[in-house]
Amino acid sequence: MQIGIDSFVETTLDPATGTIISPAERVRDLLEEVALADQVGLDVFGIGEHHRKEFVASAPAVLLAAAAARSSRIRLASAVTVLSSDDPVRVFQDFATVDLISQGRAEIVVGRGSFIESYPLFGLDLNHYDSLFTEKLDLLLNIREHTHVHWSGKHRAALTGQGVYPRPVQNPLPVWIGVGGTPKSFVRAGTLGLPLAVAIIGGEPHRFRPLVDLYREAGTRAGHSPETLTVGVHSPGFLADTTAQAADDLFPAYAQTFTQIGKERGWPPVTRAQFDAARSAGGALLVGDPESIAEKILYEYRVLGGISRITVLLTAGTLPHNKVMHAIELLGTRVAPLVKKALSESAVEA
Repeated sequence: MQIGIDSFVETTLDPATGTIISPAERVRDLLEEVALADQVGLDVFGIGEHHRKEFVASAPAVLLAAAAARSSRIRLASAVTVLSSDDPVRVFQDFATVDLISQGRAEIVVGRGSFIESYPLFGLDLNHYDSLFTEKLDLLLNIREHTHVHWSGKHRAALTGQGVYPRPVQNPLPVWIGVGGTPKSFVRAGTLGLPLAVAIIGGEPHRFRPLVDLYREAGTRAGHSPETLTVGVHSPGFLADTTAQAADDLFPAYAQTFTQIGKERGWPPVTRAQFDAARSAGGALLVGDPESIAEKILYEYRVLGGISRITVLLTAGTLPHNKVMHAIELLGTRVAPLVKKALSESAVEA
């Protein structure tokens, strides 16, 4: 199993100090986080795309290119690229370039996005939310397969044999589909035979099993081998030397971030009781000491019928940089070895 980290490169209010870190400082910290994740043996680092003032992540490929120069082995992914509001030609070119800089470590995780700011920003109609993604994914996969592209659709000018350059080191360049809880999205990923990245940010992971099974069934019906139907999980979390410390460190930032989002979406403020329930043994959050996090990852492996990757959103809100770095160290040096040892010994059955 691959174990890694996701980041939205937040510049939210620090609940401990009442200050907001500058974008330049946050990017500096981000690159230190990637470098450490690489050093401690983590497998992947993902950067998500957002077009809001509290995130410095409107151009993930640019940040990943900088990360490529600060690392040597870790895979570098988007988490996610909002393909619906972007140009697939440019997305492919950007990530092919990251792949060249990193010598074959780039990945694209595409999705429709959990926020909608990018749609009006780029002059797109939200009424076309699903058709934009379907059409642009088709074009992206066409570009991945063919250097000279013949393609036409409703939302973009046709391509009539133009070449798309540069071409990446990896052939094919990995493309995952990032999904939330919509059955149609799971079926689409399975039918296309693309790896699946499931965002489990609330609820209970075992409840996603029917959707994961739906993905695998759709893939099998479409003729894809089970080995190609890869499942990854993304969840918020945090690590410290003790579970109590991890929870106390994360809660203020987590509550502030999700309460703010809740104001926009009509949710009530996040309470400590809700947070504690979400970090319980059967909850979505990965919060605790290294041993408890390893146990929870193995639990999710079992209840989802086997997963190939798990990435932790360590900064669901602003946290002290030194604590984030310590969490990365714990994830790489203690959690990952425990999980991989258990799986290699066949101690965990899906």
